[in-house]
Amino acid sequence: MLSVRTLCKRLGYRLGRRSASTAAQPELKTEYDAIIVGGGHNGLVAAAYLQRSGINTVVLERRHVIGGAAVTEELVPGYKFSRASYVLSLLRPKIISELELKRHGLKVYLRDPNSFTPLLEPDGTGQYRSLLLGRDLRENQRQIAQFSHRDAEIFPEYEHTMSRIGEAIEPLLDNAPLDLQRLSHGSRLDKMRALMTAKPLADAAKALGSDLNAFIELLTAPANKMLDKWFESEPLKATLATDAVIGAMLTPNTPGSGYVLLHHVMGELEGVKGAWGYVEGGMGAVSQAIANSAQEQGATVLTEKPVSSILVNGSGEACGVVLEDGTEIKATMQIVMSNATPKVTYLDLVSKDLLPADFLSEVSHVDYKSPVTKINVAVNQLPNFKAAPNTADNTPLPHHRCTIHLNCEDSALIDDAYHDAVVHGIPSKKPVIEMCIPSSLDPTIAPAGCHVVTLFTQYTPYHRKDGREWDDQARNEYADRVFDNIEDYAPGFKASVVGRDILTPPDLEKTFGLTGGNIFHGAMSLDQLYQSRPVPSFGNHRCPIKGLYLCGSGAHPGGGVMGAAGKNAATVALADLRR
Repeated sequence: MLSVRTLCKRLGYRLGRRSASTAAQPELKTEYDAIIVGGGHNGLVAAAYLQRSGINTVVLERRHVIGGAAVTEELVPGYKFSRASYVLSLLRPKIISELELKRHGLKVYLRDPNSFTPLLEPDGTGQYRSLLLGRDLRENQRQIAQFSHRDAEIFPEYEHTMSRIGEAIEPLLDNAPLDLQRLSHGSRLDKMRALMTAKPLADAAKALGSDLNAFIELLTAPANKMLDKWFESEPLKATLATDAVIGAMLTPNTPGSGYVLLHHVMGELEGVKGAWGYVEGGMGAVSQAIANSAQEQGATVLTEKPVSSILVNGSGEACGVVLEDGTEIKATMQIVMSNATPKVTYLDLVSKDLLPADFLSEVSHVDYKSPVTKINVAVNQLPNFKAAPNTADNTPLPHHRCTIHLNCEDSALIDDAYHDAVVHGIPSKKPVIEMCIPSSLDPTIAPAGCHVVTLFTQYTPYHRKDGREWDDQARNEYADRVFDNIEDYAPGFKASVVGRDILTPPDLEKTFGLTGGNIFHGAMSLDQLYQSRPVPSFGNHRCPIKGLYLCGSGAHPGGGVMGAAGKNAATVALADLRR
């Protein structure tokens, strides 16, 4: 089995380049009405909405391909990987509709079932069991009853409760947070306008009704405490708990971990609540559809245009950017938006003497800890699980289409993996593994009979306490450990591997600009949500510099491919422009 870099070198293939558009780029002009720093999906959404309002907008992307973390790259010839983000659910339905993303190329394969948790050890009869959950409630109950008849009976009530809470607070995603800055320090007119931003919050509180206490518990309590109140069987509790810790340096026993669980059940695809899907052509097709929509309206989208600094005029207004090659580009309407993380935006791109010391202090203390190492794998056959053997013709089965949870049949396994990283400062000995096989539904991303496998693994600390750096040897040792764990569940997996791409937290930071390797642009903890995202003093996309807006996942409502941060930031900027 060869690494991606070695394989591509032998074949004379330049890593990742074939995913970039070969079409000639538009000419870079010296001025635009508005400038977007970073071509991630949120930046592209912001550009599309600004351009629809008549604001001549340019998007400047550092890499050779647009999309940020929502990108498709052909890392191995014939295999197209969603290299960072890998499934879709949270993209706001209104954005899909208003930007006409389906007309612009977006096609999604809905997944059903949703999750598959095989158990490593056989039962007393020598049979390997598993838990398969999907949209069929009766089948879910039948699956759960293998482990607990009580849990099977109560599961519908749990689902309905989570659904009600999600529907009640979902409108908060589509609106900027309460404007505390103007409410506290603005003019009388500013304070009246700021009060208007409280309406979605009041509406959500009203909609929660009798579920308000359950929502507060989700925000503040450990996920395990909440799940223990509902269920008794570990395979079910641990499977649900994975959504509470995905991408977060925490354990289901961490207070507040319940919110991340809720954050992942608020999605919707094709009108189906809670549905997840694979995008045809990989996640880069989402970004391309958004870019197509923006460009049709007249926006300019440019790659390989890294920004080195944001310009601020003598009046304290953002007025343009400087590229790494020294080129200055003006924003004539004083609208500059950053799709980068708060750290990159305020500490790297803006001169520190232009920002108040207390604001800089807040930004410097944003939590970016990440547990994630993403491994993209090209295989020549489907994984063959002991708990659900393949058919003779290697045809994908229902469990191949969903998220496959490994080392997740007991919450204690998740807790142990976390403690390896946090207490001992080493990669987990038995990593929590979320495996997806998008080629099981999407025939366009792998050669016939072969498959793309994405492995979202944790916990791997950015800084290791064993004194080692994340060099090639350390990367491969960890990937080998992950593959050994998969082999225990699906013998023959290692022999099927054609090539692999390993992205540790430092790699995610270097490649995609994700500070600390954090996929959410900052932890989704209670102190970094809503009006406190990214910091309490400025949580509504603005900052102390007039005309500079944060439009990425570091702003409300946070991480995930949802586009809401970009749309909300554009709405705020347009409102400021009208004033």
